[in-house]
Amino acid sequence: MIEVKNLSKTFITSNSKIQALDNINLKIEKGDIFGIIGFSGAGKSTLIRCLNRLEEPDSGRILIEGKDITRMDKKELKNARRKIGMIFQQFNLLDSRSVFENIAFPLEIAGCRNQKIKERVEEILEMVGLTDKADSYPSQLSGGQKQRVGIARALANEPDVLLSDEATSALDPMTTFSILELLKEINQKLNLTIVLITHELDVLNHICKNMAVVENGRIVESGPVEKFFTNPESSTSKSFVNILNSFQRGRLYIEGGAI
Repeated sequence: MIEVKNLSKTFITSNSKIQALDNINLKIEKGDIFGIIGFSGAGKSTLIRCLNRLEEPDSGRILIEGKDITRMDKKELKNARRKIGMIFQQFNLLDSRSVFENIAFPLEIAGCRNQKIKERVEEILEMVGLTDKADSYPSQLSGGQKQRVGIARALANEPDVLLSDEATSALDPMTTFSILELLKEINQKLNLTIVLITHELDVLNHICKNMAVVENGRIVESGPVEKFFTNPESSTSKSFVNILNSFQRGRLYIEGGAI
């Protein structure tokens, strides 16, 4: 479904060169919920933004459903992006537009008829549980509701792939759980491939089937999520798991009344 081959990306500033991605190779199967984890600055957000060319890679190839995203001209890329939805940590909603109008926006850009837009938006509003918020504005919504609008907007053009860049990082644990459950439901109902960037182990464990670990712009480990928790191989994986174990031991210590 998604195949990344020898992908590299360097950022050049006035006084430095930063290798964000270094010869990345990755395969993600159709219908998978695939997690990408790493510490801050590891390159994971750059990687996901290269998948729809919000960031232009320096070299390498990205194939989605056999189509090479990196070889497309502007017109071809515009059409391809309609099938690659994206949700963001900070929602990126248009404050001057209602919930209905925010979800309708990509359909308007695609030139859809008004009746089709109305039918599609109403369908998605029901899917994400926001039918009663159609006429509300972003300022009137909670963080979880805003992210549901973001998800709905990403689904508007019936994508094959959904990219999630730290989509739950700004949410409280209960809201995070509800958003993850929604993504699982969407994945099962639509057989939608989801690529999810996160640094939250609970998110990885709750929703993802397979995963990759990014360290200094390279993939240092990949495979089933279960293996990451039971038999981590890379130093980054071991650090994450050790932090999780330390946190859980500390929580048990506190709950046991030791302090």
